[in-house]
Amino acid sequence: MSTTHTDKAIPLIVDEETVRKALPHLDVRGALTRMFRALANDAAVQPPQTLTLFPRGAGDFITYLGAMSDAQVFGAKLSPYIVTGSQPVITAWTALMSMQTGQPLMWCDAGLLTIERTAGTTALAVEHMAPPGARTLAVVGAGAVAQAHIRHLAALRPWTAIRVFSRDLKDDEITQKKITALDERIHICTRIEDCVADADVVALCTSSGTPVLADGMLGKPALITSISTNAANAHEVPPAWIPAMDVYCDYRQTTPASAGEMKLAIEQHGWQARNVAGDLPELVAGIAARPSYEKHAFFRSIGLGLEDVAIAFELFRHLTAQ
Repeated sequence: MSTTHTDKAIPLIVDEETVRKALPHLDVRGALTRMFRALANDAAVQPPQTLTLFPRGAGDFITYLGAMSDAQVFGAKLSPYIVTGSQPVITAWTALMSMQTGQPLMWCDAGLLTIERTAGTTALAVEHMAPPGARTLAVVGAGAVAQAHIRHLAALRPWTAIRVFSRDLKDDEITQKKITALDERIHICTRIEDCVADADVVALCTSSGTPVLADGMLGKPALITSISTNAANAHEVPPAWIPAMDVYCDYRQTTPASAGEMKLAIEQHGWQARNVAGDLPELVAGIAARPSYEKHAFFRSIGLGLEDVAIAFELFRHLTAQ
């Protein structure tokens, strides 16, 4: 675009292809770091996400909200999960609004932005939580979210091995080539046990609603990160593991009430939300203790509206600066 900010029609209507072209120019980790620091300093507000069920079991949609005073913006992302006869339809759109005028600034397809902010949030957690000596990274999953995690995590530590497993990879040569092209250290495993056995960091990047890790798979205390999906009570680790781990999350005020394994650990295993060891605002602000690695550390991200607002604002700044 060659027009200036004042020449553009506001609100901007931004489609997926425009987002795709802009992504390499966005400072995702910087935007998220500023946002979590603002949350720690009471300069941002993160309400709980809300889940609204569609009538007659047709699916649901999650509303992600947030407001940032430094940027003078607020917004909402709407993400539906639409039941079909086969794969569910999952989309996402974000509305970015001005705190100064109350007018809309941008309405954008948030599919690619959601992938980037999800991987960027995991990377921020790994940056602050992984032991300095971490050398082996395991990624479980092979889709777009997993590939974004590899891109964001690859430079965080001097990994000597990056192992990837997905049960769908075995007969998918095209995706295998995409993944191995991301980094020369990548090795694709045919069994999840081989992928995670001695890993220092295990990034779970699946859409599974049930655990992908099981007892005996991990040979030593590791940092396990999880994003899961928005199906009801979805979880990638067994809820019974939660009381035995150092548990962290993106935001302690909202995550335990939404994350499936935490809800089930509260209901079934006597765990309590106050046992969360730290969240990203506290980690970024340097006030949360880091994991001891005497036991597994677990970081759970549910996806915050503030993450969506922060990356949407980063996109808006980029597009209007051109």
